[in-house]
Amino acid sequence: MKLIDFHSHFFSRPFFEALASAAPGDDSPTERLARLAEQTGIELPPADVAAHLRRWIGELDQNGVDHLVTFASLPAEAPAVAEAVRLADGRVSACALVDPTAADAEGTLRRMLDEDGYAGALFFPAMHHFRACDEVATRLFAILAERRAIAFVHCGLLTVRLRDLLGLPRPFDLSYANPLDLSPAANRATGATFIVPHFGAGFFRETLMAGAQCENICVDTSSTNSWIRTQTHEISLQDVFARALDVFGPERILFGTDSNVFPAGWRAERRTEQEQCLDNLGVTGDDQQAIFAGNAARLLGMEA
Repeated sequence: MKLIDFHSHFFSRPFFEALASAAPGDDSPTERLARLAEQTGIELPPADVAAHLRRWIGELDQNGVDHLVTFASLPAEAPAVAEAVRLADGRVSACALVDPTAADAEGTLRRMLDEDGYAGALFFPAMHHFRACDEVATRLFAILAERRAIAFVHCGLLTVRLRDLLGLPRPFDLSYANPLDLSPAANRATGATFIVPHFGAGFFRETLMAGAQCENICVDTSSTNSWIRTQTHEISLQDVFARALDVFGPERILFGTDSNVFPAGWRAERRTEQEQCLDNLGVTGDDQQAIFAGNAARLLGMEA
């Protein structure tokens, strides 16, 4: 079976340095990162992008992953991730974080798509305090629609463990993170494909409703999906897959792991867990192939 992981974080050295520089305290960013590594066992990536990329490619090869979609998770990381895509010989595609409320967000997005080789953009409404149906976001979605590009819109619960470990405040406001806000946005920007990660990360019913309303809204399966414990009735990951298949069908569900740091590397156990759910549901081999690679290949223009 072909395998494309549609959701990971590259987490290059500039990502760590940007977070450490923003963290509170009198010590230096270098000291903060050293303490982080000592306390958690996280391996800080080398400054050399090519070396960090080789580590990721090794993980893909070891686990039989054909292609990786990864993120520039902060604006400061965007040049490094763009460099990794250029060096990856077709094994890696990327989307970059964009804050629609920032100055010249439209120009930034156009440069990322037209000059830096990004396949789309990543949005965090809860972090940047906008709704997906707001005008600031609508203008960016229109640009993505022109290029038939991808819009990852993180909805629901949002935690960034590295921010917490470094003592950074949580600016997240979940009132901005409702997937229903995507419905008018997706209906306007019909040329774009909207991805709601983690099945909506707690807003599962709302994600199903948005997906039933708009054919250009998809979900990815990434992360531990620990949001399940927030539901008001008992539900398993297998139940989540069953409901998602009913609404989205196998052609709008994309496999992802949310892999991000080393030494954990690529999270093979998440593939195993998700395969088991689909097997138990009797999902055919062709439909599983669509979820694990075919849908991603289509969105990335890789079908040929």
